[in-house]
Amino acid sequence: MNEILKTTLIGLFFGTFGTTIGGLIGIKFKNPSKKFLSFILAFASGLMLAIVCFDLLPEAFGLSSLPTAFLGIILGILAMIFCDILVDKKFNTKFQSNKNTLLKTGIIVSIGLALHNFPEGLAIGSGFGASVTLGLSLAIAICFHDIPEGISMAVPMKNGGMKISKVIFYVILSGVTTGIGAFFGAMLGGISQSVIAMCLAFAGGDMIYIVSGELIPESNQLYHGRMTAVGNMLGLLIGIFAMSVAK
Repeated sequence: MNEILKTTLIGLFFGTFGTTIGGLIGIKFKNPSKKFLSFILAFASGLMLAIVCFDLLPEAFGLSSLPTAFLGIILGILAMIFCDILVDKKFNTKFQSNKNTLLKTGIIVSIGLALHNFPEGLAIGSGFGASVTLGLSLAIAICFHDIPEGISMAVPMKNGGMKISKVIFYVILSGVTTGIGAFFGAMLGGISQSVIAMCLAFAGGDMIYIVSGELIPESNQLYHGRMTAVGNMLGLLIGIFAMSVAK
């Protein structure tokens, strides 16, 4: 139980720390350049891709059979698709009459972050079930990944007229689900290696969707230039280097 509590607190800390740092940066910039945001998002996508391809999924494949791991990946992707559809249908329509589109965007982003931070926490909890090194590397990578997301949440909220204290509150709140996910990941991970593999693969599928369906398209939409590719490759290389050093 002590290990589960430690894992939960680590997930909670890293989940809220990254988004909070991003939120604090976001409220300092009234109109951050699209080039800057594009680079940060691309860098985060490269970093996450390195974690998924060179650590998370290999660990899942090593702990269980190929069908089990693939099932986890597919379920993770489907879960994120469902979350995307839910946010679009349930919350976009709610704010159609609101003229303040910036504030609406910030609220939708915060809901989306809270939804997908849970499987990220699940990855941390499952990672610690496999090894401390994997758990910490995932927590740190997710922390960096959450910084640009905190920025993308805080900027529209702040410029949409929300008070700074409320912006910070919602930014921190969106990261709490990481701790909740870490708790369940640690609980399920203690059952068997197959469950650990399934959780890791599920989180891998979730992260694959986030990278390919959100971060990369958004970074390309924000800025059409080489800086986006540079950020992506830099994040990937640093992620690979970090994985090799950790091992």
